[in-house]
Amino acid sequence: MLFNTVQYILFLPFVVLLYYMLPTKARPAWLLGVSYYFYMQWDAGYAVLLFSCTLITYAGGLFLERLRGGQESRGGGGNDQRRNSRKRKFCFAVCLLLNLGILAFFKYAAFGISLWNQIMSFFHVSAIPWNMNIILPVGISFYTLQALGYLIDVYRGDIYAEKNFIHYALFVSFFPQLVAGPIERSKNLLVQLHKPHGFAYGNMRRGLLLILYGLFLKMVIADRAAILVDKVYGNPAEYPGVYIIVATVFFSIQIYCDFYGYSTIARGSALLMGIRLMDNFDAPYFSRSVREFWRRWHISLSGWFRDYLYIPLGGNKKGGLRKEGNRMIVFAVSGLWHGASLSFVFWGVLNGIYQAAEDLAGLLREKFSGADGQKSPGRAACFSKRLFQTVFTFTLITFAWLFFRAGSVEDSVEILRNMGDLSNWLILLDGSLYELGVGRHYMGVLLLSVLVLFLVDHQKYKGRDVAGMFLKQSWWFRTAAIMGMMYVILLYGIYGKIYDIKQFIYFQF
Repeated sequence: MLFNTVQYILFLPFVVLLYYMLPTKARPAWLLGVSYYFYMQWDAGYAVLLFSCTLITYAGGLFLERLRGGQESRGGGGNDQRRNSRKRKFCFAVCLLLNLGILAFFKYAAFGISLWNQIMSFFHVSAIPWNMNIILPVGISFYTLQALGYLIDVYRGDIYAEKNFIHYALFVSFFPQLVAGPIERSKNLLVQLHKPHGFAYGNMRRGLLLILYGLFLKMVIADRAAILVDKVYGNPAEYPGVYIIVATVFFSIQIYCDFYGYSTIARGSALLMGIRLMDNFDAPYFSRSVREFWRRWHISLSGWFRDYLYIPLGGNKKGGLRKEGNRMIVFAVSGLWHGASLSFVFWGVLNGIYQAAEDLAGLLREKFSGADGQKSPGRAACFSKRLFQTVFTFTLITFAWLFFRAGSVEDSVEILRNMGDLSNWLILLDGSLYELGVGRHYMGVLLLSVLVLFLVDHQKYKGRDVAGMFLKQSWWFRTAAIMGMMYVILLYGIYGKIYDIKQFIYFQF
């Protein structure tokens, strides 16, 4: 069930209405039931995998806590304590491998065998036969990481294991963020599921505003930009040079508004029931470095890899070379998480290389700026420098998106080859861009919509609560703005018979 469908528009009010009508104790069971119904709209069989992941991590958490309790009650050292410690490690490893094994089979089995066969072909070794057509279950990467984050927290002793199966199953499957995040932590979402949430007019207003803005980002900006991007990337030989550059810039906008739009609708939907999900994006394209970009882009995933992979590998506490190596591992894994293709791995590693280059540049600046390494506050704050850093960072990130959008190494190479000749720069002036499926009128609407996004993100980058600022305005201004946005979505959104309803990009990951 997609957020940008009539089905969801009818589903959500029904869920919220029954949620507040039911007794407090019955609400978690109600949300759990509708969450599974929501998920099964793609394929009823997917629910088996979701339930398996839930059951494994729930039982594993209880067992880990029981062993930890027994270990603490015995006090000091001894054979019993060591035996208990080994049991905890074994239990943790089994739960981890079971969940990662399920994810690996459905997401990476075909890719792994194909890669193995390609490597073995150089040594004239017979290929492993593989004719299974495995369909990737929607959202499996997201809920698997969320459940494993809970399991790791229990193993570390950061949280207590959840005893109530209904609450824990809802934590893993809560429908607004089930299929594309944000990847919530148990300290945030699981805690909220234990608290009663009464009806609050303020939550309703803000939640509906978030949903409306998320639909605007998805249907008006992302799906409109997708028309141009798909046409160029679908045939790069016919649209070479500057066409590819323009399409890649529009893809940067598309993927941001697509994923940000989903996360915003998810936050708004949850807020209608008094549940606050984390903000997954914080104006990332205003970043002045690649490192800052990754603190603002897909925050829940970046935080997950930082806390559960980068830091356990040693983080930045074991020397500069080890730090860069750890970072490369994290970004390579992050790329592989996004898709079973070497182009995704390259995209991840490229972002790691960017940050390594930034570290090197920082060391050189410190070396040549004087003994104290201090920079002039005035120069650091000047507008021209900030603008250059922002544009340069956006250029690096956009170039990396090329490999992400291409989807395979072969396609990436072909696109780069076709992008080499930039002699057709006049297409920026002669109206040729309007022949890419987005005519002059709709291109104007798209660019004006991007301007709205720019203004909102600019305020957000400054740390301001844009939704709160809007809700404090006079009623006539709020009404006019909301009616205007609804008009734009209805008139210029991509839906209906002319265009297929666009699935959110991150559903495929």
